[in-house]
Amino acid sequence: MAVLGTSLGLLALFVAFGLLIGVLFGFFGMGGSFLVTPALLVMGYPSRVAVGSGLAFVFGTSVIATLKHRDLGQVDYKLGVLMIVGTTAGIEVGKEIVLHLEELGLAGSIISVTYIFLLGGIGAFVTYEAMKGDGGGGVDHDAAENAEADAYDEDIPDIAKTIQSYRVPPMINLRGGVTVSLWMILGVAFATGLLSGFMGVGGGFIRMPALFYLIGVPVPIAVGTDLFEIVFSGGIGSFTYALDGGVDLAIVAPLLAGSALGARVGSAATSVVDESEIKVYFGLMLLGGALAVAVREVGNVTGIEVFDVVSLLLILGSALLVSSAVVYSSVSAIRERPGTGSPAPK
Repeated sequence: MAVLGTSLGLLALFVAFGLLIGVLFGFFGMGGSFLVTPALLVMGYPSRVAVGSGLAFVFGTSVIATLKHRDLGQVDYKLGVLMIVGTTAGIEVGKEIVLHLEELGLAGSIISVTYIFLLGGIGAFVTYEAMKGDGGGGVDHDAAENAEADAYDEDIPDIAKTIQSYRVPPMINLRGGVTVSLWMILGVAFATGLLSGFMGVGGGFIRMPALFYLIGVPVPIAVGTDLFEIVFSGGIGSFTYALDGGVDLAIVAPLLAGSALGARVGSAATSVVDESEIKVYFGLMLLGGALAVAVREVGNVTGIEVFDVVSLLLILGSALLVSSAVVYSSVSAIRERPGTGSPAPK
């Protein structure tokens, strides 16, 4: 009975964890591997199983979330395919750099420091930009279909405007009224792929802000397109690990059961939550992740195991807070709309 109780408790934990990550996954377009894999490692699973099961979970959740974003018209397939091409090339180069650093015995320390500074840097930048109101706030979702191009022109970041000004043929028309050079898209994709391959992560926390701040794609479309790309990268990665026995279905199945609902909730939230709020939540999520990774690295250096537990609690705590904020903002936005049971604003 004790074993059964433990098994049921672990099952419930994985379902709840999957629900939590599913909300974040669908809302931000992030792979979630930086949450799942560390959690499984702290729970005592072998590295191969933790990474492989994490990738399999990411693949399954990305399919669910991408379908929801597709229903909302927030996936740019043309951009997604181009990003896959550039990212694949970048990942290969990043992998070669890692192999060279491993020969020098410098890979672990350099990658860890890069991860912390990049995660924290992007989080601080996105939060700052959103808090100061750069881009004029969110998208008017009720008028999006009729004034998508006008709303886009007001919200586009200055960096993206500069990149779009380099009109090097061929020019590509994207969703949201975006026109940008093919070479600029491939360049951004290669750079994000390089970082992904170098740090060994899915790269959602790099690609999503890159699609918005560098290419100028509206945030909801950036999230949906990033998820579309993760379907392929996560699928290939999980298949590779599965061939070596690195995917544990007893872990993946309950995680996916929980995330099936969470991913659809998170995906739907992108159409009702103000765009500036998405950026604020995204930035805070990355800052929490950077702090958690930093604490874990301190534990690795000092050999104090309690830091691993603190790191896990920081990850879970920040994920819980941000996902709760997403759900709360979504409910509030829906209640404020006329005809939803609440008094319409006068």
